[in-house]
Amino acid sequence: MKIPKEIKLFCKKCKKHSVHKLKLFKEGSKSILKKHARKHEAKHNKGYGGKSRFVVHIKKQSKKPVFVATCIVCNAKKYYVAGNKAKKKAELV
Repeated sequence: MKIPKEIKLFCKKCKKHSVHKLKLFKEGSKSILKKHARKHEAKHNKGYGGKSRFVVHIKKQSKKPVFVATCIVCNAKKYYVAGNKAKKKAELV
């Protein structure tokens, strides 16, 4: 899926349509200090170390690519989700 590097979107800060630069969104690493992570560790480390059973989750084959749109005028950032699901990785042209 090919998407242009610059696209015209509505900016909430400027309150008008302006050109935005697009950059592919990359998720940060998960924190090990969060409550769900601590709970998961405690659940699988208690007792005499029997075999823990993990639930197998099937990953989706295709996902909607997410971009970070940065306004050129005021540098406000927002998420921009491309409408179509893409099996191939989204690339900026």
